[in-house]
Amino acid sequence: MATYLGTHGSKIQNYTTNPDNPNEGEVWYNATDNVLKFQHLAVTGGWTTGGNLNNARYNIGGTASANTAALAFGGLYPPGDNYADYTELYDGSSWTEVNDLTTARELGGSIGTSTSALYAGGNLGGGAGTKQDVVESWNGTNWAETGDLNTARRSLAGAGANNTSGIVFGGDNISPPRPMDLTEEWNGSSWSEKNDLNTSRQNLGGAGTATAALAFAGYDFNPNRATETELWNGTNWTEVNDVSVARNGLAGAGTSTSALAFGGAAPANTGSTEQWNGTNWVTKTQLTTFRSNLAGGGTTSSAIGFGGYTTTHVATTEEWAVNVPIGSWATGNNMNDTRFNIGGAGTATAALAAGGLTPGSNRSKAETWNGTNWTAVNDMNNGKYGGDASGTTTAGLAFGGEPPGGGGGSRDHTETFNGTNWTEVNDLNVGREALRGAGTQTSSIAAGGSPNPADTESWNGTNWTEVNDMNTGKSSGAMAGASNTASLYFGGPGTATESWNGSNWTEVNDLNNGRSSLAGGGNYTSALAMAGSPASTLGTKTETWNGTIWANDAGLNTARDLGGGAGADNTAGLFFGGRNSPTVYPNTEEFTAGAVTTKTISTD
Repeated sequence: MATYLGTHGSKIQNYTTNPDNPNEGEVWYNATDNVLKFQHLAVTGGWTTGGNLNNARYNIGGTASANTAALAFGGLYPPGDNYADYTELYDGSSWTEVNDLTTARELGGSIGTSTSALYAGGNLGGGAGTKQDVVESWNGTNWAETGDLNTARRSLAGAGANNTSGIVFGGDNISPPRPMDLTEEWNGSSWSEKNDLNTSRQNLGGAGTATAALAFAGYDFNPNRATETELWNGTNWTEVNDVSVARNGLAGAGTSTSALAFGGAAPANTGSTEQWNGTNWVTKTQLTTFRSNLAGGGTTSSAIGFGGYTTTHVATTEEWAVNVPIGSWATGNNMNDTRFNIGGAGTATAALAAGGLTPGSNRSKAETWNGTNWTAVNDMNNGKYGGDASGTTTAGLAFGGEPPGGGGGSRDHTETFNGTNWTEVNDLNVGREALRGAGTQTSSIAAGGSPNPADTESWNGTNWTEVNDMNTGKSSGAMAGASNTASLYFGGPGTATESWNGSNWTEVNDLNNGRSSLAGGGNYTSALAMAGSPASTLGTKTETWNGTIWANDAGLNTARDLGGGAGADNTAGLFFGGRNSPTVYPNTEEFTAGAVTTKTISTD
């Protein structure tokens, strides 16, 4: 049997308090508190963006066993609101169209998994529609009509393990509109009426099985959005503790003792995610895309949400996972000059800040960061804001940007920095501001900006050369990259991300949080997206790129946009300056991935 001594090479140490810098996995005895403690990696549950549905829609049906295996069916699709019979299968990365429903409809009750499902009831027809009693069974390949519900209805919820066992509950009678409390159970061949919900409602969430289910939230036409949660034991519904956010049009996943409730209308679209632990609902990380009338499924450790409605039909998929390592932001020493719209370059311990808008001062200021403090260095020859920088603190490059006084003056200036002085070199071919860049002093890329948002230029240490444009023109986005042959552009505005291979731009997976005026750091396969506009809602957002997808991470302490960023990869980054209008900040924050935290070991 493994021992702590054998694994770590030392015995558990006795400390008066806690050690100053414990290592991950280290255990010690705190003599003051009389407890054992250990240092572990901080983790959380969170949502990341998956592959889009082929057909954007809302009031959609869906089932899933995990975030790698889901089924989407029915709903309303554009233009206008057309009744869908589409069925799509998700494999953890993309959706594939498979055989359609027999009857196109919306707002049915969903039961089962991606290989064995039921779609019960729903709504079909023009105007207010016509409530349905039709039920279809999915065998992994085809849908087939099976036994009808006893009571036709729409906006009901379902729970069940597969197409042979499940229950449906709640719903709406359509005309006159009234919520229902009805519960019906499916035994594989027919439906039987069971004891009613205590609270009548429609457009509610559900999770669990035919004998152990959970019903939560919904709309009761009082008119109230409901918070009530009820527990089904196979015979009766019992009222238990409410969800925190009253809403309808939400989705659910999990079991009667461990469930997720996410999304919905409250009445505005929400991303609220709550987890049921068998007794109470606990608030968790929100969906990235706030929406209602979505579908989902899975478990509390591996769930999925897809489709829905924002101000339009949604195709976005989000995947929920737990034990995701999270980083942390620590406050560092302030910059010497308060400013925003800064060019940033370098790493988390050796960064360069060039230019920017400084209230009451010029725009040629430059500073270097040594991991502890900022030092003012010689000014640039050409003051600017909205330009960018690349390279290091001893071999830097600054380019583009709006000159003092604005008015569309020369925006093509390029300067090199040798750690002491700035030297003017050959200009950009297309002058612009709000452009972004990445690379080194001898190999950089400059992309986007105003007034030519798709333009891309490559720097070889002597000259800029125009190369192929971005697929989507942007300005005020962010970049990360190590050279003019391997870079990433993201945001500015929106969620779009494009990768550059030295010849062409390729669209890759989107940011979770669409924004402009953000900062970037890192490289082509390991990057950070930091802060963004509007600062009031997106100014703390941080995402990490692993070469394939973006994942939400710990937020900045001070919300800002138009700050500078630096970092070699997604494990360590720096964000400095910026504003949350009308306030401009000199603040510096340092990001560390996979932060560790101290926990007490229970010996009861």
